[in-house]
Amino acid sequence: MSFFGSTAFAAFLFGSLSSLSLPAGAIIAILTKPSRTMISAIMSFGAGSLIAAISFELVNPAVERTEAGFAPLALGLLLGSLVFIALAHAADEKGGAARTRSTLLSSLQTRKKKCAKEVLGRLGAVDIFRSLPASQVQAIVPYISLRSFPRGVPIFEQGGAGDSMFIVESGSIGIEYADGSGGRIKVAELGAGQTFGEMALLWNAPRTADAIPLVDTTAFEIRKEDFNLLAEASPELKEAVAELAVERGRTGKIPAAALSGEEWVRQASRHLDEGAFRPSEAEFKTASVESHSSAATAIWLGLLLDGIPESLVIGASMSGFNASPALIAGLFMANLPESLSSSTMMKEAGTKPAKILWMWISLVGAVGVGALLGNLISGLLPPMAHSLFEGLAAGSMLAMIAQTMLPEAYERNIRMVGLFTVLGFIATVFFHTLG
Repeated sequence: MSFFGSTAFAAFLFGSLSSLSLPAGAIIAILTKPSRTMISAIMSFGAGSLIAAISFELVNPAVERTEAGFAPLALGLLLGSLVFIALAHAADEKGGAARTRSTLLSSLQTRKKKCAKEVLGRLGAVDIFRSLPASQVQAIVPYISLRSFPRGVPIFEQGGAGDSMFIVESGSIGIEYADGSGGRIKVAELGAGQTFGEMALLWNAPRTADAIPLVDTTAFEIRKEDFNLLAEASPELKEAVAELAVERGRTGKIPAAALSGEEWVRQASRHLDEGAFRPSEAEFKTASVESHSSAATAIWLGLLLDGIPESLVIGASMSGFNASPALIAGLFMANLPESLSSSTMMKEAGTKPAKILWMWISLVGAVGVGALLGNLISGLLPPMAHSLFEGLAAGSMLAMIAQTMLPEAYERNIRMVGLFTVLGFIATVFFHTLG
């Protein structure tokens, strides 16, 4: 039998057929401007459809393969999900997160939270903050700004209002004051990680010295206004600040903190408000444009990663020249919203239509090749290995649905998700009855 009359070639054809909705979704996105509600509805419909296809075409056959048992399937499901999560994370780190709105938002939020923990590490080294309840004072982090100061231009001057404190990020700060006879006395030279102006958070007294950058310097600024608003909203923090101010006025020193810097940071990190780090729409648009102009390869690899498991499944499920209508229909309906959503983002980021279209067309060929390989591999596997293989593919696809499709649907319009997920599930069940 020639290759063109073989089951492997049939797998290639059906794999390509299931992914034709990828360029179709791209064309729709290029020619129109689909609403967020439409994208959410199609995405959730596709997710429900794919869940049904996985259940019928992967999980159920493996469960019924009595000579293999349940263990290979369960192991495959777990390993498949872990492999997908690890590879998706690697792709996201290289810029692949920009393939959908939800993955990019998640990546930006993770990045902002990581920066917040780094800032907490700096705060944990400051006596004032370490003497305050970590669970409360951590809420100041989203209000801390990183500022740049040119060499020689005072950040604040002696006698000025104490309206903020600073933590040096990079560079060097000279602290000095006038001695009353026209001369200058240098008190200290501060580097990265050191603080100045912190008494402004406790007292309304004027500055006692000048703070002058010795080189171009960056520093985190914490404004007294923001700190006071936080204290007013938290009785526990307000009381702690008042006690600290009294002790500082009585002894001239900040009392020793009960917690070490590391323990204070750990406690503060546990109470970080996830919602405070959600990127603004402006941050999202900026990151989207930057990613689509500099990380096109990573985005393509991220999209390919989403398609690999489904292509292997098509090939493994082939029986002669026949493929499951439920599986092909489920994958077709799941691919359409992913390309629609991703292409809409690419278009908004300024990616040329020809580049968008060719990106998806190339994935059609890649999915076809994956289906062919899946067919060749599965034909060589004994029952236990076959169940493991099916579990790997199913676990990867379920992880993809949970991490990519449903979050994208929620992000676009949360009210549509439940209904259209069920409708997608029903549609694939219907196609299954035809088979």
